[in-house]
Amino acid sequence: MILGIGTDLANIERIQGTLDRFGDRFRNRVFTATEQQKAERRRDVAGTYAKRWAAKEACSKALGTGLAMGIAWKDMSVTNLRSGQPVMHVTGWAKERLDAMTPKGHDAVIHVTLTDDHPWAQAFVVIEALPHRS
Repeated sequence: MILGIGTDLANIERIQGTLDRFGDRFRNRVFTATEQQKAERRRDVAGTYAKRWAAKEACSKALGTGLAMGIAWKDMSVTNLRSGQPVMHVTGWAKERLDAMTPKGHDAVIHVTLTDDHPWAQAFVVIEALPHRS
């Protein structure tokens, strides 16, 4: 069963401008240390940050809250499996919200996909509830 779907589009050039203007203040407010390390190793630093920005926005929408309702940016983070597949992690209030919307007897699974085509970065998040395995 689908619990929530969210999508977001981020402008890579806007993220680059924010990085240029606010630097570490922006990075440290929005992105975890792991996300920052990943982005700073990439050739397209701003594109990597923009995809993760979009993923956080999409996740907050899938949770049905948006960022205005108390979820902190760092309550949502994206890492990658060895295969490159992105994985969304939630902590804090985002995790509490996820737990509250997950029906008893089910486990929540967050699916995330990221893409970019300059100047746009896009993310889709689908939250699915799967019955507990016996």
